[in-house]
Amino acid sequence: MPAFAQYAGPAILSRGEAPSAMNTPQLSFRPYIEFDSVYSTGLAGASVNSQGQIGNLASFGVSLRGGVSGVHSWKHTKIGLEYQGSFDHYVKASFFDSTNQSLMLGITHQFTRHAMLTLRESAGVFSRSYGVLGLAQSVPFDPSTTNVPQTDFFDNRTIYLSTQADLSFQKSARLSFDLGGDGFTNRRRSTALFGVVGASARGDMQYRLTRRSTVGVNYSYTHYDFTGIFSGTDLHGVALSYAIQITRTLEFSGYGGAMRVETKFIQSVPLDPAVAALLGITQGTAIAHGITYTPNASGRLSQTFHQGVFYVSGGHTVTPGNGLFLTSEATVAMAGYSYTGLRRWSFNSGAGYSSAKSISNISGRYRDVYGTISASREIVHSTHAVLSLNAHHYGSGDFTNYNRTVYDVRLGIGFTPGDVPLRVW
Repeated sequence: MPAFAQYAGPAILSRGEAPSAMNTPQLSFRPYIEFDSVYSTGLAGASVNSQGQIGNLASFGVSLRGGVSGVHSWKHTKIGLEYQGSFDHYVKASFFDSTNQSLMLGITHQFTRHAMLTLRESAGVFSRSYGVLGLAQSVPFDPSTTNVPQTDFFDNRTIYLSTQADLSFQKSARLSFDLGGDGFTNRRRSTALFGVVGASARGDMQYRLTRRSTVGVNYSYTHYDFTGIFSGTDLHGVALSYAIQITRTLEFSGYGGAMRVETKFIQSVPLDPAVAALLGITQGTAIAHGITYTPNASGRLSQTFHQGVFYVSGGHTVTPGNGLFLTSEATVAMAGYSYTGLRRWSFNSGAGYSSAKSISNISGRYRDVYGTISASREIVHSTHAVLSLNAHHYGSGDFTNYNRTVYDVRLGIGFTPGDVPLRVW
């Protein structure tokens, strides 16, 4: 049996694991603070202006940001943390002033040589969604496997919480089992948008064919309950998984199968002409119930470097929507690269694409394309120049007003102790 925190095979994506080559045993906790000038376009709340149109404002502003990240390992326990917080003020659009928080926390504890508990926590509050959830060097899981909202359309106050727990049992050097559960909630300030509360249970069996490859099978059950509307969804998914460490730093992990989707929601229906004439109304409501089957697949290819990581991932899944659309089938793809130099530079980039079809309250298709680039360079000891650019395009062939593109540009100065450049995520 491998000792705790040593290489024990390629990461299993269905368990939410980050690439195994990113398994950093120690990364000093480092705080930072940053002052930025900001320019944002396409600011739009969940309301209309005096002309009955969706808002579309642009404004300069200022931002104060700060956070802390790092990894610490003990003999049997490992903790990884990534926290960011900010306060944004817009000169010409103070209605969109906001305080934003983001927390990712991973804890792994090995009880015995055969049993290990993993906890993954994602929580935050934001007013504008930037979409990309890249691999963070300081947390031991893949954020894209959590239940964090990524495609919200409006600049609306959103609170999210996702808690995941897994108990893994290593029966032998080749055979392992995992039982896990998730609980999550997304709440949105506007009463025009819908929140969701969900829970899931899952289990898998993995068998290491060789030192570098693992195959397995997994099952998952997920339930969504939406707030502000009568609607719910039950998901049953089965899949085969495969993971291989192609080289010491190049790794692929993925799974493929099918998912049964059962949805219930209130739907408006036309009334019989005789009933309509008698009651004086033309429509009534009914509970719609539907069962569909859809692919359940995901894959990730990652290359880990001494100073960063490059990854490409994609798949087809079912999501709880974005507060405007409810349960949706989505095809997603993401890619990113991060680099933290030993001397002066730090760089992070990411891009994502999502094409979704709503199968619940509103029938229609919507898509999102988003990307981010951030860079920092040390000016003098502990002081860094920071630049970031975020872009997000919303599109739909079914809903014309859904089409818009927004940008967010930030330029500022950051402070962090130590000789390593400021890490930007």
